[in-house]
Amino acid sequence: MSATETLISLFGAAALLLWGARMVRTGVVRAFGADLRHWLGHAARWRLGALGMGLVATVAMQSSTATAVMVASFTAGGLIATGPALAAMLGADIGTSLVAQALTFDLGIVQSLLVLGGVIVFLSGEGNVRRALARVAIGLGLMLLALKLIVAASVPLRDSPVVAEVLHALAREPALAVAIGALLTWLCHSSLACVLLVASLVRVGVVDLPLGFALVLGANLGGGLPALMATLPMGPAARRPAVGNLMFKLVGVVVALPLLSLAAPWIARVDTDAVRQIVNLHTAFNLALATLGIAFTGVIGRLCDALLPIAAKGEDPTRARYLDRSLLDTPEVALVNAARETLRMGDTVETMLRDSLEALRGADRGQIEAITARDDVVDALHEQIKLYVTALRREALDDAESRRCTEIITFTTNLEHIGDIIDKNLMELATKKARGRLRFSDEGFAEINALHARVLDNLQLALAVFVSDDAEIARRLLSEKVEVRRLERTASDNHMERLKAGLVESIETSAVHLDVLRDLKRIHSHIVAVAYPILERTGELAASRLLPTQASDDDTRPDGPAHHSAPSSPTSR
Repeated sequence: MSATETLISLFGAAALLLWGARMVRTGVVRAFGADLRHWLGHAARWRLGALGMGLVATVAMQSSTATAVMVASFTAGGLIATGPALAAMLGADIGTSLVAQALTFDLGIVQSLLVLGGVIVFLSGEGNVRRALARVAIGLGLMLLALKLIVAASVPLRDSPVVAEVLHALAREPALAVAIGALLTWLCHSSLACVLLVASLVRVGVVDLPLGFALVLGANLGGGLPALMATLPMGPAARRPAVGNLMFKLVGVVVALPLLSLAAPWIARVDTDAVRQIVNLHTAFNLALATLGIAFTGVIGRLCDALLPIAAKGEDPTRARYLDRSLLDTPEVALVNAARETLRMGDTVETMLRDSLEALRGADRGQIEAITARDDVVDALHEQIKLYVTALRREALDDAESRRCTEIITFTTNLEHIGDIIDKNLMELATKKARGRLRFSDEGFAEINALHARVLDNLQLALAVFVSDDAEIARRLLSEKVEVRRLERTASDNHMERLKAGLVESIETSAVHLDVLRDLKRIHSHIVAVAYPILERTGELAASRLLPTQASDDDTRPDGPAHHSAPSSPTSR
């Protein structure tokens, strides 16, 4: 093969290794993710328990970064202190080394059996847990197959004089080798993949043992970077475990690098096989780091607390409370959290709508500004929920989960539109009324009040429909559209009658009055939209609510004209 073909084959095999690891992690999390979080949360309250559970979680998910994100969510929520969280991270590092030990054994045709059995179970299985476990088997098989492909693709590199010269020069610069190993791990986002890659290159003689040892130290150092990057958006408390773990790794590498030449003979005594020596060094490093570091987790934890303090300020209402990104691998839990955040957004919109009546009545400038500020909260929550659900959709979802994602995005979009109508339309009308010192007639405001109360009640009903997914409540909500339309039309007709009668208040507020009625009706159209997906699933909606004309082709069809029904989107209503 040419050099280009060799590199493409090597990178392709490395990519397959990463994909297999991702499949294992996704399968384990979908099958046992909630239980893993529960066990880790309970065990992480004391250091040894945290270390053990961090090890178990990482062996199961084959990703110390996934464990780090779980631990970060606990520290962010105040469930565990930074010290025990650091112990869990040390256990996660040991878990990664044990997985590397297992995957470097020669397992014959096991990888083919795992892929074959996994595919059969996945295609024939009905339950989510069975399919998730099948995904784990396929992922493990792909990882083992990828390691063989890496070995095969690396053989031509052994005879390349250019590669030999570069690696020979690199072997004389162990600190640079550590940096390259760390960079490669960061690019792969997996210290496990990097260690296995180094072991494969050592197996075929492309990389010699001293250089391999330095690259493994670099992989351990770089293994702390993906966790740090993953926790950056989660706030100071969540970043502390990743920062502390990176400190431990940095100190460990600085101490271990000069001692590699002394440690090499002892590692060779355990096993003379070069590949085993690579993974044994990886395991020994993490065991030593955990053994010595466990006593200092409290000190380093307090140091991280001091370096990353939480600002003493009130809660930011624009910041989502329930969108825990560490749960994206567990769709059923992530969807519940997205729904909770959506209800919080709905409560804010409900408060805006309730207060809008008083703003229209009294045109209090402070009240108008408070409603406008709440619309900023609604916009911020809508954006965060949309991004969260979009990220969730990148995971393997079943039909019900995909449908729920669509319902959440649709409902939050409608809530955001309601907030905009209240802020940019109703509050503008309230401001216009205040500037003109206008006053609604008693009869006119009573009609606005009645329509507003009906719309507000139906917003609360819509939130119930969103939570319950109940067709009966959805049917009830949709039937309210007829009553709201009647109230709006009656209020408009009565207003016109007062104009004819020459009532001064009605004449002065006519434009404002009719616009308020129109906007409340628009708000209600967005409210009832939550009912349509549910009623479409139950077959209670037709394609159109138009009645056929005499000349319509429907008159000649055997099944006659279409049944009268509700439309399918707020914008077409």
